[in-house]
Amino acid sequence: MEAETRRSFAAKTGMAALAASPFLNLNPRAQGANEKVVLALIGGRNQGRGDALRAIKAGAEIKTFCDLDQAILDQVNPELEKAQGKRPGTTREFRKVLDDKEVDGVIIAVPDHWHTHITLHACQAGKDIYIEKPLTHTIHEGHLVRDAVRKYKRLVQVGLQNRSAVHYISAIDYVRSGKLGKICLIHTWECQVRETIGRPPDSDPPPTVDYDVWLGPAPKRPFNPNRFHYNWRFFWDYCNTELGNQGVHMLDVALWGIQSLYGLENSLPTHVSNNGGIYWLDDAKEVPDTQIVTYDYGKFLLSWELRSFARHHPIDGEREGIAFHGTDATLVVDHQGWKVFHKDGKVDPVVKREGPYIHGNHEKNFIECIKSRKEPNSLVETGRVATTVCHLGNISYRLGRDVRFDPKTETFGNDKAANAYLTKPYRKEYPLPKV
Repeated sequence: MEAETRRSFAAKTGMAALAASPFLNLNPRAQGANEKVVLALIGGRNQGRGDALRAIKAGAEIKTFCDLDQAILDQVNPELEKAQGKRPGTTREFRKVLDDKEVDGVIIAVPDHWHTHITLHACQAGKDIYIEKPLTHTIHEGHLVRDAVRKYKRLVQVGLQNRSAVHYISAIDYVRSGKLGKICLIHTWECQVRETIGRPPDSDPPPTVDYDVWLGPAPKRPFNPNRFHYNWRFFWDYCNTELGNQGVHMLDVALWGIQSLYGLENSLPTHVSNNGGIYWLDDAKEVPDTQIVTYDYGKFLLSWELRSFARHHPIDGEREGIAFHGTDATLVVDHQGWKVFHKDGKVDPVVKREGPYIHGNHEKNFIECIKSRKEPNSLVETGRVATTVCHLGNISYRLGRDVRFDPKTETFGNDKAANAYLTKPYRKEYPLPKV
């Protein structure tokens, strides 16, 4: 069923030619179906740790573990050793990983502001890549990553795991079937609780980390614990807000549905409206805790709603999810499964997810594709588009007004203030690698 869905989706979105592209047949180590895939992990504190453990379970070997923080290397490496029965080597310099000819691919799970630099270098080094979401820190960076993947003929899986979940695949099949009627609104949401991060003073960085390298292309700033492990995602220098952290998963499913109906080339909006702010906690955060973004496509509306202050009474009874509202029925899908509400009041039985919430299918798909050279479930271009939609919401928020976007040029026309956000300044020691 899953293979059929992938083929039908490729045909529908015009990507069948990409599936047959000669670059997917290139594999420097010419692996057989039973040969172990050798990976390196770059960034292992949080999501990277889980990605690596699931990749090991899928049959890969983590040869090298790279992290800037020696404390994380010391903490996580024993878990990797236990999982695979072999202790990975460690390094704090990602370029050493990329120079290793025995490494087939890399898992990149570093803060957002480092995604593009490491991904571009990995492409140039001939590595296949599993890159955590969101793909990039700016829209322009997305273009560079796309171009590098094409130029260096790499296989890239973006960490949007819903693309490998069977119940999400069947939900999109239903959306594609036309049984919902004309879809006029697609609603995505996240209802969570973010506790206060307070306002701790600046301090010396931990002795276990090279903080200047951690900052990398980001502006030079004094160390603050809020701008380091995990909490970096609440500051513009390093993050893409909750849109890029949580929202990208839901928006990607919404875009998946849009792409199945209208094609990948028609999955960017023309008009973005944003209202939001920090309405709950008075702390050091720079990004909104409450937000509603609407994306106008002309034929329909896409929306994102964020509540970071409450899980109670969630939307459609689900803490996070996606609702495709059509003239004949509404389909609601989340991590638990999906259901359809018909206009005559009938509600179909829930189609439940298969297996646990964190299922490992995405990492398994990445490993299989390295061997087969087939396209992965979450293509770099679909991941780029999902990330671009997040950037558009953030740009509208930062400007405090609506923006008009040209999906063909992927610019804001003559809007100089908005176009300024297509890229960003980089510290001179960390310029963007040339593609």
